[in-house]
Amino acid sequence: MIRRALLSVTDKTGLVDFARGLAAQGVEILSTGGTATALREAGIAVKDVSAHTGFPEMLDGRVKTLHPLIHGGLLFRRDLPGHVEQAAAHGIAPIDLVAVNLYAFEKTVAREGVSRAEAIENIDIGGPSMLRSAAKNHESVTVVCDPADYAEVLRQMSGNGGDTTLEFRQRLAAKVFDVTARYDRAIADYLVADSGGPACRLSCPLAASLRYGENPHQKAELYGNFADYLEQLHGKELSYNNILDITAAVDLIAEFSEPTVAILKHTNPCGVGSDADLAVAWEKAFATDRQAPFGGIIIANRPVTEPLARAIAEIFSEVIIAPDFAPAALEILQKKKNLRLMKLRGCAEPAPRDVRSVIGGVLVQDHDAGPADSGTGRVVTGRAPTADEARAMEFGWKVVKHVKSNAIVFAGADRTLGIGAGQMSRVDSVRIAVWKAGEAGLPLAGSAVASDAFFPFPDGLVSAAEAGATAAIQPGGSVRDDEVIRAADEHGLSMIFTGKRHFRH
Repeated sequence: MIRRALLSVTDKTGLVDFARGLAAQGVEILSTGGTATALREAGIAVKDVSAHTGFPEMLDGRVKTLHPLIHGGLLFRRDLPGHVEQAAAHGIAPIDLVAVNLYAFEKTVAREGVSRAEAIENIDIGGPSMLRSAAKNHESVTVVCDPADYAEVLRQMSGNGGDTTLEFRQRLAAKVFDVTARYDRAIADYLVADSGGPACRLSCPLAASLRYGENPHQKAELYGNFADYLEQLHGKELSYNNILDITAAVDLIAEFSEPTVAILKHTNPCGVGSDADLAVAWEKAFATDRQAPFGGIIIANRPVTEPLARAIAEIFSEVIIAPDFAPAALEILQKKKNLRLMKLRGCAEPAPRDVRSVIGGVLVQDHDAGPADSGTGRVVTGRAPTADEARAMEFGWKVVKHVKSNAIVFAGADRTLGIGAGQMSRVDSVRIAVWKAGEAGLPLAGSAVASDAFFPFPDGLVSAAEAGATAAIQPGGSVRDDEVIRAADEHGLSMIFTGKRHFRH
């Protein structure tokens, strides 16, 4: 039975109601600092931990719960006579419930300009110690590190004579060790990185168990805080493949500040268009390939309007993502019960590091982040690009970065015209892009061709020129760059070398 509880929380969400519920069931409440103040202001009787231990808080609050009367009260086993006798001999009263959450270390170090000294002060010592003590003795002690569990604790106490079930305490204890492990990992990663070393430790909470992975015979889970960045407004649960596609879509749309709509399939862009009128931007994107988008992902970087919703509703899509949806747009799109509508929160940004599993471990690299800037490149041909060609180069360069290698994109100033992805030969990607543009009825005359990596031979560039491209943008770096440049000059192309490759395997 829970007779005494210790509450000491940084996140005070639900604290007062929880404490009232405990007090109503006759529980004595111990507390510290700001938590005790908040409870007293709410009219709840509280005993300070310093009064319980007979030892004052000291060292600017660094020492307040690190005391045998606290940890002994949490750790002694109620089923062992020797423990009970020792506790009684030393005046150790049992503490049957602990509710603690930790100093916000990760939020602190995420702030721009935070000092090492400030980071160190936000390393919680007493909180993790109490949580671990209580979790170790979960046979007798209920430990709560998440305000979301407060209501269930009170419900169980009401239905179990003032106690919680062992099964519930086991689940809470497991959550504690997960939380403290991640907390310690975050501290270690910060300190290692701050000392100039590489730091990558994988420790993420389980966010959801998915129906299956890429295929129905594969089990899958989602870990981390995906829901902090995207809110599902409508539709059935997300699949493994949906989540991959959504991530690729968010990464792509981050390249564009102007109103833009993009369509993706299997993480590859199949059409991107920009226009002040989102419905027009959609038409530009959709015109690139009117077959591939069926069952695809659509993303806009402005709220979805009613005209855009009507246009999108004409085809079958898996997911639509936007910063918001006009009420009339929602009404139109929510008629499709299986369509997932995702609201993109403004803070959504690509992960700073990419992680991929390999035989025996993982590969970790910096994310290929930041806008794909074509303006830092250099003209390597005899002819500089016209203003229109420069805009088309920039548009294509933003998109090709997000196409699977070998990647080729033909673009105009505000739209894609043909996309070739994932071929073993770059010239084949060019041919596919040209063929796709032909299937869509989009002329390539005057277009710019963007290549994610260098043209190893002139053949790919020549094929693009013969299809109508008058400008090319690529990283350069081939041993045959001189041959490729000569071919560009012979065909009247303007070409820019960016010096930066965007492979996407």
